[in-house]
Amino acid sequence: MTGESVKCGSVYCAWGGEGVVGKATFEEGQVRHFGSHRNLENYRDLIFVLLQRELKVRYKNKLLGYVWSIANPMATALVYFVAFGLILRVQEANYPLFLVAGLFPWQWLANSINSSPNLFVGSGSVIKKVNFPRNIVPLCAILNHMIHFLASVPIIVLLLLLFGESPSWSWFYGFPILLVIQFTMAYGVALGLSAINLFFRDLERLVSIVMNFLFFLTPVLYTIERYPVEYRTLLVAINPAAGLMVNWRQLILEGTMSPLYLLISAIYAVIFFLIGYAIYRKLSWKFAELI
Repeated sequence: MTGESVKCGSVYCAWGGEGVVGKATFEEGQVRHFGSHRNLENYRDLIFVLLQRELKVRYKNKLLGYVWSIANPMATALVYFVAFGLILRVQEANYPLFLVAGLFPWQWLANSINSSPNLFVGSGSVIKKVNFPRNIVPLCAILNHMIHFLASVPIIVLLLLLFGESPSWSWFYGFPILLVIQFTMAYGVALGLSAINLFFRDLERLVSIVMNFLFFLTPVLYTIERYPVEYRTLLVAINPAAGLMVNWRQLILEGTMSPLYLLISAIYAVIFFLIGYAIYRKLSWKFAELI
């Protein structure tokens, strides 16, 4: 069977005709699918190849490729350490480690959501020319941000050791739980925002403003203990990001998680995913003509 090659931004995607997707291979920057039917294994291969291609494009011929992947959160942590730790003299033990434990997970969530509105717009050439599930576009984007977060974990471990601490065994089950919850939440938000942005192109600016506002309402630069005890659960209940960030920091620094906050975050993740997917399904039929 012959295949058709279509240039998809920095990725080349090859399909064997409309509605036909087969096994994916990666050869000289090309994603090739040849087969007789579409199934989950085919899409898994497609996702893997797109992610592989994205990482190769990002780091090819870059001597400090890994360093650049963590430079932004590290620089952000340094700025806030100078502002809050040195100038305002926030009284928090091991404040640089405290900041990193909150900022790295936040950067993953914030970058995922801030980049969401333009995902379908930026993939317009693919959506117009290739028949494939459109929800793979935000899926790959969120996975890409998650990979960069995981790439920063060695830095967190190094800082723990420098401050006389060590990773907890609870990371082995805590990290997968929080990764799944945060990925599900971010993916649901990305599905909804990327679809809505096709109709309201100013959404990106609004999302950026909301995320900046949410950042200071979320215990990232400070502990949740700064709130009165009677308001802490309320904060987590009304702020979808609060429970996640509190649990990330507790897990990284103390090896513990709050079951209640975990439950609230999981509920939010499911709600956002269901709403985001419903919006995507409702609007996806008009994607090709709007891009």
